[in-house]
Amino acid sequence: MRSDASLDPPINFKSDDTRFNLKSILQHRSVTKPVCKKYDQPMNQPQDSTYPGVRHEVLNTFRSNLLKKFERLYEGTATQGNPTLLNEIYTELYITESESGEISNEHEVRQIETQSRRAATEDTAIKCSDIFTPLPGQDKAIRTVLTKGVAGIGKTVSVQKFILDWAEGKENQDVQLIFPLPFREINLMKDKTLSLSDLLHVFFPETKEMEISSDEYKVLFIFDGLDECRLSLDFKSKVKLCNISKSASVDLLLMNLIVGNLLPSALIWITSRPAAADLVPSECVHRVTEVRGFNEPQKQEYFRKRISDQSLADTIISHLKSSRSLYIMCHIPVFCWISAAVLEKMLSPAESGEIPKTLTQMYTRFLILQTDIKREKDYENKLTDEDMILKLGKVAFQQLVKGNMIFYEEDLRECGIDVTEASVYSGLCTQIFREELGLYQGKVFCFVHLSIQEHLAALYVHLSWTNHNRNAFEPITKQKLRSKVKEWFQHVSLSELHQRAVDEALQSKNGHLDLFLRFLLGLSMESHQILLQRIMMLKRSSSDSNEKTVQYIKMKIRTIDSPEKSINLFHCLNELGDRSLVEQIQQYLKSGNLSAAKLSSSQWSAVVFVLLTSEEDLNEFRLDKFVKGNNNPENTKVLQKLLPVIKESRSVHLIYCAVTDEGCAALASTLRSNPSHLRELSLSGNKLGDSVKLLSDVLQDPHCKLEKLRLSDCGVTDEGCAALASALRSNPSHLRELDLSENKLRDSVKLLSDVLQDPHCKLEKLELYDCGVTDEGCAALASALRSNPSHLRELSLSGNKLRDSVKLLSDVLQDPHCKLEKLRLYDCGITDEGCAALASALRSNPSHLRELNLSVNKLRDSGVKLLSDLRKDPHYKLETLYY
Repeated sequence: MRSDASLDPPINFKSDDTRFNLKSILQHRSVTKPVCKKYDQPMNQPQDSTYPGVRHEVLNTFRSNLLKKFERLYEGTATQGNPTLLNEIYTELYITESESGEISNEHEVRQIETQSRRAATEDTAIKCSDIFTPLPGQDKAIRTVLTKGVAGIGKTVSVQKFILDWAEGKENQDVQLIFPLPFREINLMKDKTLSLSDLLHVFFPETKEMEISSDEYKVLFIFDGLDECRLSLDFKSKVKLCNISKSASVDLLLMNLIVGNLLPSALIWITSRPAAADLVPSECVHRVTEVRGFNEPQKQEYFRKRISDQSLADTIISHLKSSRSLYIMCHIPVFCWISAAVLEKMLSPAESGEIPKTLTQMYTRFLILQTDIKREKDYENKLTDEDMILKLGKVAFQQLVKGNMIFYEEDLRECGIDVTEASVYSGLCTQIFREELGLYQGKVFCFVHLSIQEHLAALYVHLSWTNHNRNAFEPITKQKLRSKVKEWFQHVSLSELHQRAVDEALQSKNGHLDLFLRFLLGLSMESHQILLQRIMMLKRSSSDSNEKTVQYIKMKIRTIDSPEKSINLFHCLNELGDRSLVEQIQQYLKSGNLSAAKLSSSQWSAVVFVLLTSEEDLNEFRLDKFVKGNNNPENTKVLQKLLPVIKESRSVHLIYCAVTDEGCAALASTLRSNPSHLRELSLSGNKLGDSVKLLSDVLQDPHCKLEKLRLSDCGVTDEGCAALASALRSNPSHLRELDLSENKLRDSVKLLSDVLQDPHCKLEKLELYDCGVTDEGCAALASALRSNPSHLRELSLSGNKLRDSVKLLSDVLQDPHCKLEKLRLYDCGITDEGCAALASALRSNPSHLRELNLSVNKLRDSGVKLLSDLRKDPHYKLETLYY
């Protein structure tokens, strides 16, 4: 028991106090106490009529409401089903700081398939709770964060976890208010005119008793799902709003809030799929992060948390690992959830059938599983499985073609679906299609995940042909005409339908029909016909037409120029069970005869597919493994075919490969799209000339991590050297090794001095053999190294007629901070006088140099004696001496 004397003294308020200010109150106490952690219990308030205690009660209520809203995770469902406590199942996601980069034209599944090859160790991971915390060395405050990631990768769950940790008092307690405003709900207010205060009052009624504009609150706005935004966010608009009480359209409110005109001290967090990430100008964003889903340990952790039977969890993990395509997809948390649901059911003693090994098999099994659940709910059996799937499939297909993942009532009416019907479907199929009631009381519809929408869309197109003799790609008017006179027409050919689907997918700029195409072709396999007959009657078979489809796809692989699109077509062949091209290339690779084989265009595409889908890491790429003869004029064409492999390689060697200007341009473009991955690039022996300037954009990218760059004998001109030096000046900290030997740089070598003397420069090895370096160039190099002597470990100036200019290097060598270990001055015309200067410098600082090459210089006995005398110094560490 403690006496009343242990309590803090009563708080004395001033008569003009109008606002609750916890910080100013606590500073009068002898001991500062933490903010109340149990937000469901109000703090004891002093008995003073002027005390605005409602403020703290409102804050408690606000936190409590967010805690109740975000503490449960509805995997695959809206409000139905049995939700799980988020903290019980949450698995930490892999989040990294990212470059804005170029917008990828690949389907998001393809992005996952390529990203899966990148080692988790190459990037700095960021905890979800530290999203606004600068990394070590970053001294600028972070106001606006843009987090990108493909559909289902965990962006929304990351937001949910961040809010939950805050509401429970665990993290980010310097923030007083968090306002989650998903774009799918803000869309419902796109035609409204109101102030920011009014907008917050609508979504968060508690804010009516707060003054949000006050500096007393540190506020965070979270805008989840920028890709779902249907507002016209015009960041070029000159309408400036600074007062949160001033009314305007919702898009203007959001734009001014993000730019910082409204509540400039407020934090902003925006999430988006990559394709929409550039809707917010880069100058408005202080940090870009990327949710990369689950890494390898996190995949296994998820299944062991999700499945209570650990033996079954191990079996499921082993099966998924046996299928490369399925295990790669497990980077996506939603796919892990789908796989767990399917495999947990199929591996039970009561179930039988082939375990899914392809994406189509997995999703078809998932649909059957959900249809069985629907049958249990639909007691009166008013809705047949086929009717339900066709209705949902029609929405899925028509909205997929438009690029929509989120649907509203008007979208459903366009597809001929009554809103009441949609509500019935969302009630029966809670893990396929869902209806959400937003904070603004408007209805929002969506499929649980984009891949489920794509599978249903493919199934709709397939069933339209199988049971109704319709080509879903044809306009409705043509379909009606065909229906009226179909008895006079032949049946719609399945190969015709498939060819149309292939063409539509290839014409898509962002690849949004790629996975749909895989599903559509996979559904035509006989094994899928048997599966589908469990939930509906199929009026005709389809597998007899697949050979024509296979030949058509192979023809497209031969003729298209896009390696990315050809990779998806190989996935399509895999769904159709055709691996002839792949197996042929695998044999070439095993035998080591690939460079001797004359491969066709489609075979080169197969090489790319095999390399990118293999389990082996692409640490090193050497073009000479794939081509015959270093100076083969066909090398550039092969190089362009293999660019997707180069993009995922850590070390790229293209030495004496006759790379042309065209090849260099293609290479630079590929490296720009993924600048943080490459560590070593060798282009020596290719007559690049000024084309080397194309590499400057890669080098100056702040996310570039290139450590070794070799451009020996590349015909680099003064202009090319200037471009390289400029790029390295703007981003000097990453390069460790630079080889510019056998390029006639002459005085252009002075341009490198600014790079070398930059305190952030970390260059350790500089090769300038036979570059025509003049006395003036040598002086500039020596001056730069004197101002920053500690980083360089190896310097080669062999083959340059330096003569007595070599004396300029003596000041560098005798600097106590100098760490140079290898100095090569072969054939530099060095005299005894120059040798004396070097010897003197080394006597004053004898411990760092390990190798010195003074071969083919005009040294007489006196010069040789000076070097020999150095050996008598007990501190002398020279291991190799050539003279």
